[in-house]
Amino acid sequence: MSAPLTSLKILDFTTLLPGPFASMMLADMGAEVVRVEAPHRPDGIRFVPPFDEDISAWHGVLNRSKRSLALDLKQPGATEVVKRLVGEGGYDIVLEQFRPGVMERLGIGYEVLRQVNPRLIYCAITGYGQTGPYKDRAGHDNNYLAMAGVMSHTGRRDEGPVPLGVQIADVGGGSLGATTAVLAAVIERTHSGEGQLVDVSMFDMAVAWHSHVISQYLVGGIVPERESWHLNGGSFYDYYETADGRFLSVGSLEPKFWTGFCHAIGRPDLVNAGLTPDAATQQRVKAEVRQVVGERPLSHWTALFAELDVCVEPVLTVPEMLDHPHTQARKLVVHVPKPNGQSQAQIAMPIKFSRSHSNYKHIGVHLGAHTDEILTEIGYNDSDIDRLRQKGVFG
Repeated sequence: MSAPLTSLKILDFTTLLPGPFASMMLADMGAEVVRVEAPHRPDGIRFVPPFDEDISAWHGVLNRSKRSLALDLKQPGATEVVKRLVGEGGYDIVLEQFRPGVMERLGIGYEVLRQVNPRLIYCAITGYGQTGPYKDRAGHDNNYLAMAGVMSHTGRRDEGPVPLGVQIADVGGGSLGATTAVLAAVIERTHSGEGQLVDVSMFDMAVAWHSHVISQYLVGGIVPERESWHLNGGSFYDYYETADGRFLSVGSLEPKFWTGFCHAIGRPDLVNAGLTPDAATQQRVKAEVRQVVGERPLSHWTALFAELDVCVEPVLTVPEMLDHPHTQARKLVVHVPKPNGQSQAQIAMPIKFSRSHSNYKHIGVHLGAHTDEILTEIGYNDSDIDRLRQKGVFG
């Protein structure tokens, strides 16, 4: 068996989370990824603790299986290296995460590189896209979610939005958007023989993530608000605190699940009320459920619902999740080789293939660890490399 994307060669100019997570997934699926990083402005992920020896755990996972090329794109000679990688080197997919126009100013924008290789797929990940009045505006995950309207109906009515524990726009928008778009462009290229520019906006993707909610307004004029509908706290579908300060998720939306849940907690009288759409009734039901759940510790509820098929689960901590039999059965933790011959535990590629396997070559490496190796592969000899090093091209 082989990994499914071994035919792809990618130059990754991205930083932080969105782009690196995308190229990590592509590398997991077998793509050859070269991470191009500025020697004097290393990615901030490198400095996020904790560290395994002297490599950040975040960097170790987000850059696994990728080779590292140190390249100061502002130095003469760096542009030629990139062009040779795209040309002779066969790296015909580029991921970049700069603001619009930066790569053009560096002399390696899409129009320049497509002249070197017409098959080039060039994926630009930005906050607000390549066009529009916000295209040059800086932002982070909570900004994109705020601008996209997601946070207007997320959180508690009396408290407002809260920071989420995962980066929805960064990963769900930037990373998964870029991964999907690149693979779609690869498929199209097999028919047309040509590459194309792919514009991935984290704002656009965040808007799309709640298109089903927005449809309520577009079709019916209903403005979604916090705790106003059945999936955002407007019904019994919610989290409930237990007697020991833990939480239980109740997702018993369908009548058969809700009926089973009510009988399990000894409150069959709540069945009919919980199935009515009236907002006031739903809040009364929630108060009753909250009281019942709050009378017992999480262990009681976990044991009770373990054998019941009613969509109720405990809110697990990360250690509990990792120790859970289902997590282990799904093999969601893998041991990735480190430079010293040992290994590091990391979360695995989540997609399973029947005939292919994921590829874990090594954890993220030191900046520029493969510079000489990569340049040699595209025709530079030792004297060429020394000359470029003296010019400061590699920092």
